[in-house]
Amino acid sequence: MKRRFGTAPANGTAEATRLAWWLVLVGVMILLAYSGGKQPKNAIYHWSLAIGGLIQDAIVLLLVLAIAGFATERLALRRPVSWWLAARLVAAAVVGIYIFEGVYSAIVHPGNEQGLTPSHWEPHHWVAYVANAVVICTWVPFVEELTFRGIGYTLLEPFGRWPAIVIVGIVFGLAHGLVLDFPILAVFGMTLAWIRSRVDSVVPGMVVHGLFNLVALVAAVTIHG
Repeated sequence: MKRRFGTAPANGTAEATRLAWWLVLVGVMILLAYSGGKQPKNAIYHWSLAIGGLIQDAIVLLLVLAIAGFATERLALRRPVSWWLAARLVAAAVVGIYIFEGVYSAIVHPGNEQGLTPSHWEPHHWVAYVANAVVICTWVPFVEELTFRGIGYTLLEPFGRWPAIVIVGIVFGLAHGLVLDFPILAVFGMTLAWIRSRVDSVVPGMVVHGLFNLVALVAAVTIHG
């Protein structure tokens, strides 16, 4: 059963305007991502990355809230229709994404294109590393899920469930400004959109998103480092 926004009936013109503004927002994000360049090497050991991430995503969050009319229903920020279903979908998604990433990486060898994961462990900068990890594994997934699987999917769903899933995934991948890693990010974004469409909530996606970021950061300084 679909949930309605607030108490007022849906307004097609208003929703079209919200979609237009969302497209402008993600368009600017994509433009900035591809024009901003790669992160400096081992940037995760610097406080500037955490502070910049907090400020940048706070601005994005305010814009997303404004586009959504400050209605949590449009953001799908609610309990899943079934926690058991959400758990099963999350488990399936984790396995599927890692299989795809493993196969793709074995063929393409994208490496550390984004530059966020460190090349080695620097114990003298562990506090900054932890601070950045907290931002990357909690704040960033929270804002990105509300932006793409929240308001983005809600506004695109009237055009069809699968078109919304695919478009959200593609836009999510583009918003990271990467080339070789784009297929992995797009599939990741589509998978989270698929989960959101099944459980009517962005919360499971936030959990998966945060865990994937955490695993990548830990693996970088243990297995790969």
